[in-house]
Order: sequence, then structure tokens, then C-alpha cells
Amino acid sequence: MSEHNKLTIQDFQSVTSKEQLRDLIHEKGIDIDKVEVKINYERELKKLQIELVKLQQWVAKNNKRVAVIFEGRDAAGKGGSIRRFMEHLNPRSTRLVALNKPTEVEKGQWYFQRYIKELPNPGEIVFFDRSWYNRAVVEPVMGFCSENQYKKFLVQVPEFEHMLYEDGVIIIKFWLSISKSEQLRRFNSRNNNPLKRWKFSPVDKRGQELWDKYTYYKDEMFSKTHTTYSPWIVVKTNNKKEARVECIRYVLSQFDYEGKELAQTKLNPDPNIVMRYYRSVSQLD
Repeated sequence: MSEHNKLTIQDFQSVTSKEQLRDLIHEKGIDIDKVEVKINYERELKKLQIELVKLQQWVAKNNKRVAVIFEGRDAAGKGGSIRRFMEHLNPRSTRLVALNKPTEVEKGQWYFQRYIKELPNPGEIVFFDRSWYNRAVVEPVMGFCSENQYKKFLVQVPEFEHMLYEDGVIIIKFWLSISKSEQLRRFNSRNNNPLKRWKFSPVDKRGQELWDKYTYYKDEMFSKTHTTYSPWIVVKTNNKKEARVECIRYVLSQFDYEGKELAQTKLNPDPNIVMRYYRSVSQLD
């Protein structure tokens, strides 16, 4: 980098605002595209999180029951998306549900039973980091359920979700779609980061080996459980930041909450990133 392309102490002393600093950086021909993308993302995220706070207040005031389900392959970004949703919400009326594998007692119960007690109470928003849809993809792929259990599940899901719909529970089902190469890149990144290594499990490791099997069961799940009253929303998530803000936009677009008209940003998601599932949809995975 030449002297012309460097910022000096004098440069920093000569500016009095972020805008002036940005102009000076552009003048000197320094490439800060990545920084600008991050700044724009954080600014946009903050505006959307303000809307989520308004939505939560409306949900609480009107005793609505909202469940937002995040499904997708390992490393698709479910946990990261949920964190951005919940970051500034009141913990008294929002919950994260991320259940462990069923206990011996739970294995003897009706499959949906352990999820029913986690459903939202009046005035509450609940985020599911994986849900009853474990039985649609992960369990049959990994051999954690029998063929009979799997088939019974697919028959019961639409009925189960229709009962919830009729009772006024609002369910939003996201499938975070990621490409095989991006999943591998994220797996390698997790392994190389001591703070993220805990996320990597033997089941994750097999995600690449069993990619096509996952694809088969995912497509079966969509064809059997995508309904008018409980549709699947497919989100392209190779770009994590983009996916997070578009997921939030989609949720906000589904409600007519107080103060929505005062939003400082657009609340309709990009249809090239967020779309309802239909048979011919172009998915990354």
C-alpha cells in the first residue's frame, strides 16, 4: 500500500464525523467494501429489531400466540438467525426452544407430546431451533426412527398443524437453504474456531456424506407438509447477514401491528431470497 493509500494521524484529526471519514477513505482509494456491507447490515438490522419490539408489544397486548420454526441442514444459520430476532426482545414474553434428544419416557409418548408443552402461551412468541420436523429429515436420515414412525408422522403433521391453526396459534415455518460447498466451508470454520467447536457433532460430520439422502427426505417433507394454512418459507442462506434481515422482514410482513406505518425501512422480504415452497422452487440444497 502506497503512502497515498494510508490514513495518517492528521487525517483522523481533520475529520469530525463518520461521513467525513468515509469520504476521506474513498478519496484515498482505500477499499472498504466489506466494512461498508457490515455497517449497512447493522444499521438495517437495528431498524428491523425496533419493529420486532413493536410487534412483541402488540402480540402481548392482544394475547396472540406465535411460533416461529427454524429448520434446515446443519450450519444453515438457524441459531444465528434466532439470536438476531431475540436480541432486544423482552425475555418475559419470548422463549427459545431447542430440545435435546427424547428421554426414555418421552420415547413412549405420542411423538408431538413434548413439543405441545413448548407451544406459545397467550401474548408470547416462541422460537424453535429445530422442531417436531426432526422426524421428517434428521431422524430417518440417521436411522433414529422406524419407517412406520416416519410414515405415521407425515400423516399426522398436517392434522396437528391444522388443529393449532384453528385454535389461533400462528406458525411460521422457515427452511434455511444452504449449498453443499457453503456447508463444508462453515463446518471447517467451526472446527478452526475454539469458540464454535462445540457446535460440531458427529451428526454434523455426516451431513456432507449423507447430503443426497437429506435432500430426498427434505423434498418429501415439503410435498407432504406444505399447506395453505401452514406453508414452508424457503430462505436462501449462503449469505448469512442477508438471510437474517430477510427472515425478520418476512415475520414482520405477516402482522398488522401498531406503529408499523412508522417503520424506517422496508418490511417486505426480497422475493429472490425468501419464497414460499412450491414444487419447482430453485433451492440451494
